[in-house]
Parts: sequence; C-alpha cells; structure tokens
Amino acid sequence: MKTMHTRPFPVLPVAAVIAALAGFVDAYAFVRLGNFFVSFMSGNATRGGVVLGGGYGGGGGLAFSLVLAFLAGVILASIVSRRFVRGAAAAVMGLTTLLIVGAALATSMLSALSMPLLAAAMGAMNGVLLREEGAAVGLTYMTGNLVKLGQGLADALMGEGPRWRWVAYLLLWLTFVGGAVGGAIVERALGDYTLWYAALIAAWLALLLAGRARQAPHPRT
Repeated sequence: MKTMHTRPFPVLPVAAVIAALAGFVDAYAFVRLGNFFVSFMSGNATRGGVVLGGGYGGGGGLAFSLVLAFLAGVILASIVSRRFVRGAAAAVMGLTTLLIVGAALATSMLSALSMPLLAAAMGAMNGVLLREEGAAVGLTYMTGNLVKLGQGLADALMGEGPRWRWVAYLLLWLTFVGGAVGGAIVERALGDYTLWYAALIAAWLALLLAGRARQAPHPRT
C-alpha cells in the first residue's frame, strides 16, 4: 500500500472531516463517561491496566469493554470493506452512521449500550479509507499522526523527503482538536442530542462517498 511518503494524500479533505467527527464524538463520550474514551484506546488500556495493578480509581471493566467494542468495530468495517469493494468507503461510513444512530437511541432506551456502540463506531470509522491509496493514517486517534508529524518536520529540516509532507498530519491533528472543542460545546448545550448531530455528519459523509464511488471507474480484476 502506498502511503503519504510517496505521494500527496489524495483523500485529505475527507480524512480531515472524519478526524473532526472523531474528536467531536470522543469529547462527548469523555465528558459523559468521566475520563474514558471511545476513540483513544491507549488511554482506556492504561486506565484498565492501572485498575488491574491495584492503582487508584475504578472502571477497569468499562475500559476494557470499550477496547473490545472498538476492536469489534474494526473487524466489522474490514468485513464490510471486503464485501463492497467498489463502494467500500461509503459502505463502512454507512456502518459507522448506523452505529452512531444506535448509540443515540440507546441513550434513552438502554444507556449501557450507548458508549460501546460509540466505541464500535469509532473503530469502524478507521476502515472508511482502508482501500484508498495513500490513506495509511490514523483517523480517530492522533498519536501516530503526531509521530509522523515530527518525522516529517525532521525530514523538512534536514532537507530530506517531501518538504511539506508534515502539513497533512498537522491538519488532521488540528481538525481532531477542533472537533473535540465543538463536541464539548455542543454536549454542554444539548446533552445527549449531541449524538444526532454526529449521526447527521456521518450520514452526509456516507452519501458523499457513495457519490464519489459512482463516479469512479470500475476496479480492474
């Protein structure tokens, strides 16, 4: 698979919107769950590990359930991506939309399912651009992108590799943070209705990607 090291990121605007949506949803969940995440699984794993080690705090079961839900979302997205090769991105974004809608409905019907469904949605969302050339980049978690940002800046300073490669990673980080700011603001104003806004954005992305798939040439076999 080609990466951003070999050519400009061809789907950067879509990736930036996805990153913003991930930040939006993660901020909502972070506030609602009290310092747990639905997109940042390293944080949940650390929280669960501290609990298992007898450290301060609780919620180890919740932390690991969110990790498992995220993993389930990744698996589902990978299966869907293989099933719908031509429209894989739209199909996976459609799956993500359904999971977010399910989480929104669960807030009033079966609240215990809401956050695992959101974690599954975030896991699935990482598979939206799985088959896109140049999309080897984290979409709902930013640590890897920060590493690539630093490496790209080092390359630019040393005069090695593409001079502006790091800008794409910086943009993804900034859009994620911007989405988190928006998610915190909307959650404070609208509470659980925040998830319906996230579902609308996800549905819009699914339709956008479906239109893009219809215009693309058929893949060669």
